[in-house]
Amino acid sequence: MTAVDTMVAAIEAGARGPAVGAFFDFDGTLIDGYSAAAYFGDRFRRREMTLTEAMDVAHLALHPDMDEAGFAAAIGRSLAPWSGHSEQEIIDLWLRLFRSKIGTRLFPEAWKLVKAHQRMGHTVAIASSAMRYQVVPFAEELGIGHLLCTRVAVRDGRLTGAIEGPTLWGNGKAEAVRAFAQDHDVDLSRSHGYANGNEDIAFLRVVRQAVAVNPKRMLAATARQEGWKVLRFGRRRKASNLAVARSVAAYGALAATSLGGVAYAVATGKKRRAAELVSAVGSDAMLAVSGIRVDLQGEEHLWAHRPSVFLFNHQSNVDAYVLLKLLRRGIVAVAKKEAAHFPLLGQIMRALDFAFIDRANTRDAIEALRPAVDRLRAGLSVVIAPEGTRSFTPRLGRFKKGGFHIAMQAGAPIVPVVLRNTYEVMPRDSLLFRPGTVQVCALPPIDVTAWRGEDLDDHVADVRSLFQRTLDDWPRSRTDPAHD
Repeated sequence: MTAVDTMVAAIEAGARGPAVGAFFDFDGTLIDGYSAAAYFGDRFRRREMTLTEAMDVAHLALHPDMDEAGFAAAIGRSLAPWSGHSEQEIIDLWLRLFRSKIGTRLFPEAWKLVKAHQRMGHTVAIASSAMRYQVVPFAEELGIGHLLCTRVAVRDGRLTGAIEGPTLWGNGKAEAVRAFAQDHDVDLSRSHGYANGNEDIAFLRVVRQAVAVNPKRMLAATARQEGWKVLRFGRRRKASNLAVARSVAAYGALAATSLGGVAYAVATGKKRRAAELVSAVGSDAMLAVSGIRVDLQGEEHLWAHRPSVFLFNHQSNVDAYVLLKLLRRGIVAVAKKEAAHFPLLGQIMRALDFAFIDRANTRDAIEALRPAVDRLRAGLSVVIAPEGTRSFTPRLGRFKKGGFHIAMQAGAPIVPVVLRNTYEVMPRDSLLFRPGTVQVCALPPIDVTAWRGEDLDDHVADVRSLFQRTLDDWPRSRTDPAHD
């Protein structure tokens, strides 16, 4: 078990209920790095940054451990350009930055801790010196409703360029947590706190269970003196040199396998068989070279009924390689048209006659689903992600109805394939593999022959709930040393 797994087990063995609080710092604790860096980088690239802002950024980089007055002055100057702008503009800005820059920086380890506290019914809050606008997109992904942030003054829907009240830096954050606990009947003597910065020492001293996450030097020294737990999370912003080297070797393995497949196809004329060999053997090689292990439960359900509609939750580009490794043969997929241009994988998908759809064109998408029904009737299984796209975090997205319509029209069963940890080994929009274990749970086939169209919304909701329950209460693997 990892240190995080041990801590999750301790949380789940402890007290339940909302009287127990769990307070998470944001920058450097929930996410890798500082969200403000994405903001300033965006302003620089758009040539919107003033000389004063550039000097402030340099000062912050050189003096990260400023006092509360210094931080208040710095954040006040950063707000000055926003004076007179609508609040909606800054909301939209941070949502854009979340989707384009920051969304994949969430620490998977932090996700596990948050979810553990939520399962226990604890009162979970983010306590950050950042503005609320920076934190909201992540809070929504994590399902956290309580935010303690530095407040920005807004009048008549427009920012004034000033701060309202104290900043949540140093003692300001500690006082905010105390006030919140009193207002929400949270017992701080039974509560947990997670933070990474030296300025968070006062905040961590407020709670009973303090945890220093990737701590800076002063916080690390204080943690040793106070007997606080220390956790080290792996970086998300940049893959290690070893991960880069392994990724290059993995794509090289797929390329070599593809050349062998081409030779086989030319020699035998069996184009599809060649593509199936490349997809299965190539995926085996890629995952092995990149250091990704696949832990599968319920393998019998992958073969109990063919053809079937295999539904999977989509977090990462690595999902495709995992599914090709497990399903092996006799499959096609409904995929976004951009996937056809993925290096090597796109060629394999085209050779396997995957159905590519343009998600921006609803009419074309509907037309693209019809060939999938024909493929099922011809004896091929269909693989589709009901979420429609990769999620920014491990959160399960809303399920669309396309895969369900396909199954009903063809009279084929649905087989839920629940993926876990693919977000960890390859973040969204990344092409680099990171070593780790992907857990897969294949669930029993679901018969859809008695389903009616008017009840489809309920069936979709039931299947999504099945995915969510599996993710929330993951069945123990027989290879797990903790398995009874």
